Amino acid sequence: MGSESVSRRQFIRKAGGYAAGILFITNSHRVFGANERPVLGFMGSGGRGSYLADHFCTRGDCDITWIADPDMNRVTPVVDAVAKKLGRAPQGTQDFRHILDDDEVDGLIITTPDHWHALGTIMACQAGKDVYVEKPTSHNTWEGRQMVDAARKYERIVQVGTQNRSAPYAQAAVDYIRNGELGEVHFVRVLNMKQRDPIGKKPDAPVPEGVDYDMWVGPAPMLPFNPNRFHYTWHWFWDFSGGDIINDGVHQIDLARWLVGRTYPISVSSTGGKYAYDDDQETPDTQSVHWEFDDLTMTFNLTLWTPYMKKTDFAFRATDEYPNWTFNATKIELFGTKGLMMFGRHADGWQVYGMDWNVAAQANGPEALKEHTGNFLDCMKTRRRPNADIEEGHLSTFLCQMANISYRMGGRKLVLDVENESFKDDHDANELLKRSGRKPYRVPEDV
Repeated sequence: MGSESVSRRQFIRKAGGYAAGILFITNSHRVFGANERPVLGFMGSGGRGSYLADHFCTRGDCDITWIADPDMNRVTPVVDAVAKKLGRAPQGTQDFRHILDDDEVDGLIITTPDHWHALGTIMACQAGKDVYVEKPTSHNTWEGRQMVDAARKYERIVQVGTQNRSAPYAQAAVDYIRNGELGEVHFVRVLNMKQRDPIGKKPDAPVPEGVDYDMWVGPAPMLPFNPNRFHYTWHWFWDFSGGDIINDGVHQIDLARWLVGRTYPISVSSTGGKYAYDDDQETPDTQSVHWEFDDLTMTFNLTLWTPYMKKTDFAFRATDEYPNWTFNATKIELFGTKGLMMFGRHADGWQVYGMDWNVAAQANGPEALKEHTGNFLDCMKTRRRPNADIEEGHLSTFLCQMANISYRMGGRKLVLDVENESFKDDHDANELLKRSGRKPYRVPEDV
């Protein structure tokens, strides 16, 4: 169907339309008037979706007209909450394609499980919508590159939900390092160490009432419904995600890559396992990653069973204090020839310790979600590249994906073929860079 010309409306409504992936539209964009507000639709209304819907409601500079989720039990409460905030109810649906079919919608907010990020983004770009897609960008590397290609082909704004890239204190740290104040940085240590309860073991069960399970599974393999492969706990299964390195650790990895100004590593190796929990989880509860760049080594350490390592709570984030770095669960340590920088997410800020072990420089500030979503809405109007452009999100997600592939290959060292975003002389590893997807929900070869 690669050469079949169909209208967007026909494509969206036809059964199996996902398989085509071909929409013929112009690359034009709406010019906003001085007081016009972008119109948004939401694809996904779970925990993050409901949180972002509330956030966009409170901004006062955009409208929400659609809430979509295969689980109508999640759609209805968010529709009601938005109606209460905005004074008018958005439409609710199990099928996000209705949003793409609405010419009044300017942007799609994607807060689905990871395995839907790529196809949702690509279809939105083809339908002329700008996109705010949550991290990680994609389920696999090939899908991520297809997202970048679609954004460029259709001249769409695609912002990834790595909101730290809009934090002024993060930009200040980048400037500090770029100006040579930290000296030459040759070693970076990234942490994602905390405690998460085990998910237990659960039998397959009937699909809950109100759930379009075929739509929820989408591009992933069809398996019997199981509560542990459904809301939230899908994070720990390879068919839908890649564990906590890609669920939460991608934030720190993205920041670390930005801070040191790197793109692709030379090689990667990753080891670990399920040591602490005996449950249905497929992904590791303990993981160590080693990336080699030209003149820099970056490592990543993951644990899900360390209760003394803490993410910064919301109350502390509202202060101007700095965390206890020793027990900070989401920190980055940058070792320079002139000092050591401790950098944290969640408004933790950063501090540099010099030769005398005293603080030589520091900066912090509030969390940057408001700035990040504001940057997205502003870029919808100006057509400038956003702070967390899809290409940057793809590169950071790729670091996580290649680490997981090494882990799944038994920890062997993988050497990168940068030009093709693949591995040199390793067929088995390359097989995990892409999957064909389940009909009719396949990511198109030609976006």
